[in-house]
Amino acid sequence: MDFASPPAEPPASPARSGELLGYPADARVVIINLDDFGMYHAINAAVIASIEAGIASSCSLMVPCPGAQDAMRLLRGKPEIPFGIHLTLVCDTTHDRWGPLTGKEKVPSLLDAAGELYPPAQRPELLARARLDEVELEFRAQIDAVIDAGLAPTHLDWHCLADGGRDDIFDLSVGLAEEHGLAVRAWLDPARRKLRHRGLPVVDHDFLDSFSLDLDGKAARYAQLLRDLPAGLSEWAVHPGLGTEEAQAVDPDGWRVRQTDYEFLTSPEARDILQQEGIVVTDHRSIQQAWLARLT
Repeated sequence: MDFASPPAEPPASPARSGELLGYPADARVVIINLDDFGMYHAINAAVIASIEAGIASSCSLMVPCPGAQDAMRLLRGKPEIPFGIHLTLVCDTTHDRWGPLTGKEKVPSLLDAAGELYPPAQRPELLARARLDEVELEFRAQIDAVIDAGLAPTHLDWHCLADGGRDDIFDLSVGLAEEHGLAVRAWLDPARRKLRHRGLPVVDHDFLDSFSLDLDGKAARYAQLLRDLPAGLSEWAVHPGLGTEEAQAVDPDGWRVRQTDYEFLTSPEARDILQQEGIVVTDHRSIQQAWLARLT
């Protein structure tokens, strides 16, 4: 007589990354990371204020940019501020442009027809042309510049290229992170699955990029997003800046996004919501320590 096999047990749900970092399963944990530190001075001032007087927890430094030396000077004076390296292959500005740290003759596949870094609108062309060996040269130059300045980053992430934009660029970045004892920000499902398979903590939920939010009603939207924050580890990439004359001249398409981000991050309402909701704000140092423990 044939007997039916008992139903298979469902696979155990993997632990949320918050649990891997030592938080209870129902804890609501968020990294509020400030991207574009070093792009220009009005961003630098807003980043520091948003961490010291606001709710932000860490930032990401764009090494090739005009304000990078000022940003690194600020970080040397404030070693308690955790920061990552915002690996940069894209230039947002149409004047006062920045280029690669590597000599242009060594990284021609990273440059457009005018011999400049590609603008964000031409990311597909960049990703179609970029040679991995040239990407590595430039990424190493940016990492080395930070380390040579006597600074200790926590992680790597990318400017305008989620998870590096290509699988091989992501894998290269993970290798560089492991070489230097850093973590890596992973946002999209393929990269998150790859790292989870290795037992490494990554965000549990879809990331938030502040440039995706409408300017109208943004503060109310931020407040609702905090109140609705799910259990596990989340990450917000926020872009604060001061609405100075410099910002309006250099960044005509982005300064309003940055100013409204800054206004919310430093508002009493934002801090009150975190306290009322019992939300834990962490930074990439905890991710870095978990990576180091797993990979050693």
